[in-house]
Amino acid sequence: MATAAPPKESVQCFGRKKNAVAVTHCKRGRGLIKVNGSPIELVKPEILRYKAFEPVLLLGRHRFAGVDMRIRVSGGGHTSQIYAIRQSIAKALVAFYQKYVDEQSKQEIKNVLLAYDRTLLVADPRRCEPKKFGGRGARSRFQKSYR
Repeated sequence: MATAAPPKESVQCFGRKKNAVAVTHCKRGRGLIKVNGSPIELVKPEILRYKAFEPVLLLGRHRFAGVDMRIRVSGGGHTSQIYAIRQSIAKALVAFYQKYVDEQSKQEIKNVLLAYDRTLLVADPRRCEPKKFGGRGARSRFQKSYR
C-alpha cells in the first residue's frame, strides 16, 4: 500500500465585486502571482494595474516572497475584476499566514490592510437593483399625463 504524500500547504480564497469572482490558490513558493495564467504585471487595463498591486505594495514584497498565488477571475467588467483580484490576494495572504505562519504576523497584516482600505478584506454588498414595470429603470417611472 502506497504511503500518502505529505499535504501541501495551501489555502483557497475568493474575492467578489459586483458579478466578478476571483479565486486565489495560495501555496508555498517563490513569490509568483499569476492572474489567469499570466503574471500580475501584465494585468489589463494598465490604469488599474496598481489597484491589483495594492496588497503587495502595502505589505512589501518580503511577505509574498514565500508564497505563490494563482488567481482565476471571471464575470463582471474590467474594473470589478481588478477589485475582486485585489480582495482575493489580500484574503488569501491573511488566511495563509493564519494557517501556516503565526497569529501575530497575520494580525499585523490584517491591521495594515484594514487601515488602508476595508474593501481589501470585506466584500462590498451592493448589487444592481432589478428593473420594474412602469418605467425605464429600477426607480424611474414613465411620465404621467392627466389629460
